[in-house]
Amino acid sequence: MINITVAKEPMFVVVHPLQDEPETKLSTEGLGPLRITRAVRISLVVLRAYLAAMTLMLIYHALDLAGVFHQ
Repeated sequence: MINITVAKEPMFVVVHPLQDEPETKLSTEGLGPLRITRAVRISLVVLRAYLAAMTLMLIYHALDLAGVFHQ
């Protein structure tokens, strides 16, 4: 015997991405470059400086471990 129940709440069907139908992609032609605000520009410069400093510290640490600075 099969029991059929009717849900009183809305049900959502979950579809795996590999079994889903492909969707149409948006066209980005003719959009041009994005404008960034001064705050975003400053944040990106600070992030670039931070990454450069961390890279220099990593190189210094690697050279120190290799014994370059010890005589």
